[in-house]
Amino acid sequence: MPRIGSFDLPNPYILAPMAGVSEKPFRVMALEFGAGLAPTELISSKGLEYQNRRTRQFLDHSPRENPFCVQLFGGEARSMAIAAEHAVKAGAHMLDINMGCPVKKVTKTGAGSALLCDTSRAADIVREMRRAVGDGVPITAKFRTGWDSNSITCLDLARALEDAGVAAVALHARTRAQGYSGKADWSVIAALKKHVRVPVIGNGDVVTAKDARRMMEMTGCDFVMVGRGALGNPWVFGSLNAGVDQPPPSPAQRMQTIVRHLAQHVDYVGDEARAVRSFRQHLIWYSKGLKGGAAFREAAMRLDRCADVTDHAMNFFGVADHAHDEPVSDDDGVNYQAALG
Repeated sequence: MPRIGSFDLPNPYILAPMAGVSEKPFRVMALEFGAGLAPTELISSKGLEYQNRRTRQFLDHSPRENPFCVQLFGGEARSMAIAAEHAVKAGAHMLDINMGCPVKKVTKTGAGSALLCDTSRAADIVREMRRAVGDGVPITAKFRTGWDSNSITCLDLARALEDAGVAAVALHARTRAQGYSGKADWSVIAALKKHVRVPVIGNGDVVTAKDARRMMEMTGCDFVMVGRGALGNPWVFGSLNAGVDQPPPSPAQRMQTIVRHLAQHVDYVGDEARAVRSFRQHLIWYSKGLKGGAAFREAAMRLDRCADVTDHAMNFFGVADHAHDEPVSDDDGVNYQAALG
């Protein structure tokens, strides 16, 4: 059974912590469909340190999330340690450090991908967080291969983090300069696996069960993290666990999932109009690959009431077929700007 720290996970397939997406309703849904772990979206250490109300909402979670994994970002060891304490008090069993976000608003504070360029500071953050929460709370770190193609630093960073006490490392196999474009370089994941003793989580360009199997075979990684391959397609985790790509869900299955997801999202947000606006992106993803999806998505952008969303979705998914519409790609950087404000 795959393990991170003292926690056994039911399988090695992890939902990527996606900003603006990995809220409680989406995480719970992914777990119900078979994800082994579903970390939160990145949460500001400063926001938790100063007990910002909106930031604290990101710690809302379900008993289904066991272990509950919280991803934090920040560039100061002291602030990250304080945030770690707050997260654990709120119920976190496991902590992840975001060392990969390429967004300037994050990197200019010394957080996210900026830590790729400061191995010593990154290791200090791990040590201070461990000192704050104790050995019973596993701390992991997610990072990229390097700042750019001329600065591939992930191996040195991973070794320093391992020495500082991380329980596992996750590698999004792109550089900061690549952002979410180009092809992920899985050979770096393979090199990382040979370089450290802790479990390695591979991430990048995994959309299907075949992709996941190929990544594990090619790299030897212990876990596979799926990002955009799960958007509008939480059923992907069933395929991953089966080891083969299963037939797409029927329109009725999609509709049932959408209605449930919307209701849970509205309950989480607490305001119908605001919830419907933020749920529009999920409608876009749910309609990917279906004939007529473009027209559905255009109309969906004008909806602002739950009843309208349900009616519109019923009219579309009730007759939609699975003809190819648009390709889906995989990354972990969805909607960072929206999440960070």
